[in-house]
Amino acid sequence: ILQLSGGLGNQMFEYALYLSLRAKGKHVKIDDVSDYRTPDRRPVQLSVFDADYERASEDEVIRYTDSSLSPLSRIRRKLTGRKSLLYRERDMEYDETVFERDPVYLTGFFQSEKYFADVKEEVRRRLTFSEQVKKEFSESYREILTRIEAVPSVSVHVRRGDYLHASHNGMYEGICTLDYYRKAMAQIREKEPEAVFFLFSNDMEWTKEHLAGPDCVPVEGGSEEKGYLDLYLMSRCRHNIIANSSFSWWGAWLNDNPEKQVIAPARWINGRECRDIYTEGMIRI
Repeated sequence: ILQLSGGLGNQMFEYALYLSLRAKGKHVKIDDVSDYRTPDRRPVQLSVFDADYERASEDEVIRYTDSSLSPLSRIRRKLTGRKSLLYRERDMEYDETVFERDPVYLTGFFQSEKYFADVKEEVRRRLTFSEQVKKEFSESYREILTRIEAVPSVSVHVRRGDYLHASHNGMYEGICTLDYYRKAMAQIREKEPEAVFFLFSNDMEWTKEHLAGPDCVPVEGGSEEKGYLDLYLMSRCRHNIIANSSFSWWGAWLNDNPEKQVIAPARWINGRECRDIYTEGMIRI
């Protein structure tokens, strides 16, 4: 059983691992309930894609995690300890033993293309936006999509907001700085002098104040509930400047331009190596 958790970008990594496990002959199911019980959690959003999967039942999840609340189970756990089949991803490095564990309850984000290297084409096919999603575009988003497809477009993802929250203990601080974005944009301009930068952010005021220019277009009017519309627009740009975020990682990965330049921050999280999140050809600044 594979636990679905986190926002859309994380769900996409977990789903890609699900497809990879299936391709290796594993009978794997997804638990898409346990991490989404509280209203403050971001919703499961895989339905925006052609991404079907087999769901784990509540009984199966209880059995794999040894989490029954019955009095007998509680007494047994006190006496002999929990008999859980839980595997929790410890750091952000690729762990090939994930494919050897069976039976197992997998929990983690599994943020590396290495987990689905053998099924990249299927992942790309399954993570195609449904026709329904394209119908949700407002008039302003349709106009932006038309512009993106008509010019040497570059998506620029600036993630601030939640990343600056004290609960993260500085994990993300000092990585995607203003200097990072300016250097990345300058590097793109060297090869694409006519580049137009489409700005995506959860802090658009800061982004417009610091990155505005005649070749920049702020993409406004989106919402967190419909963030997948921004993801679609990012994937349609010719090049991508990403944040240390699984969301813009996927925006760049789904971009099928063979000539694309993808620029990423040299560090992903403070205090961790995270080397496996970078794909071949990414330019690190």
